[in-house]
Amino acid sequence: MNPIKNPFSPGAGSKPPELVGREPVIEAARVLLARIQAGRSEKSIMLTGLRGVGKTVLLNEMQHMAEEAGYQTVYLEAHEDKSLAAMLAPPLRQLLYRLDRMEGAKEKIRRGFAVMRSFIGGLQLTIEEIKFGLDIEPERGTADSGDIEYDLPDLLVAIAEAARDRGTAVALLIDELQYLKGKELSALIMAMHRMQQRQLPMVLVGAGLPLLPRLAGESKSYAERLFAFPVIGPLEHDDARRAIRGPVISEGEAIAADAIEEILRVTHRYPYFLQEWGYQSWNLADASPIELTDVKRATETSVGRLDENFFRVRFDRLAEGEKAMLRAAAELGDGPYRTGDIAEAMGLKVSSLGPRRANLIQKGMVYSPAHGELAFTVPLFDKFLLRVMPEVS
Repeated sequence: MNPIKNPFSPGAGSKPPELVGREPVIEAARVLLARIQAGRSEKSIMLTGLRGVGKTVLLNEMQHMAEEAGYQTVYLEAHEDKSLAAMLAPPLRQLLYRLDRMEGAKEKIRRGFAVMRSFIGGLQLTIEEIKFGLDIEPERGTADSGDIEYDLPDLLVAIAEAARDRGTAVALLIDELQYLKGKELSALIMAMHRMQQRQLPMVLVGAGLPLLPRLAGESKSYAERLFAFPVIGPLEHDDARRAIRGPVISEGEAIAADAIEEILRVTHRYPYFLQEWGYQSWNLADASPIELTDVKRATETSVGRLDENFFRVRFDRLAEGEKAMLRAAAELGDGPYRTGDIAEAMGLKVSSLGPRRANLIQKGMVYSPAHGELAFTVPLFDKFLLRVMPEVS
């Protein structure tokens, strides 16, 4: 079939041709944005789920929704090797300039710039990319303590007040929140608490791995009262079927029912994998309709592509001991896995796995769904380990 007409889009954060099965969380975002604009309180949103379930797609969709509603938006992806302050400062500076170009009094905008200067000086950010060139004095005593838990809330309040003065609102959208350090996540939560207390027009929409609710709760006990934590998982059967059949039909082609069911079976209905199998099945089919035999051929191609890209980039970040621990877990079957069972399979004491476990959690490879348990953050990663490491180390 014509590859140019292929409707499927496997890629990091690529919007699928049909965004199905996510209507409740999209509606929750719509309500959040509308209520904040109306001066009413509403919980901000932190999406949680495994890799490949479409959290980034939803975050992009919510940014579009916010901009359509008249919000000023700031989007960034957290990184384990870069501070939150360094990531936030440049886009927040740009946001202040956008607000400055809008009609209205300048007092709150000037204060926003002054507090920004204080924030940069207090945290001693010396990032070359931050070129302020502002002929304005910092506001002494505000956001200049050098402690992000004190300074970030002050800065975001000043920006939210400037936005309110301009008759607009601000949406912060942050992906990979689990990479933030404890004090950074705490600072964000404290800032949003301040927004709710003062009914300021700023929302936070974040996304992260399944450990995010625990991290937020450990950071601030009131986090569950500030945020909704919708779990983004594999699609329901009917939604997954629509995600495959709908795009094919929209291009005037067809796919056999048993072919769809095979795609759903091998992908476990995870959105990223659905796109990959749909893409390959379309390209490998000689003509419409796409048949079961086409899907089975696509499985070999898809698995190879995932092994070399989706799985491999994560696997190659691991130390040899970490790989061995994950391989031992995969040998036990489907997770979650008890740490004691993994240690027994490796012939080691449970205590000796502590550092490896901590590193794997920090790297975002596993999370703890319950005390003493581990689970992979990447769907089907256990099957990849069995392929790439045939023998237990």
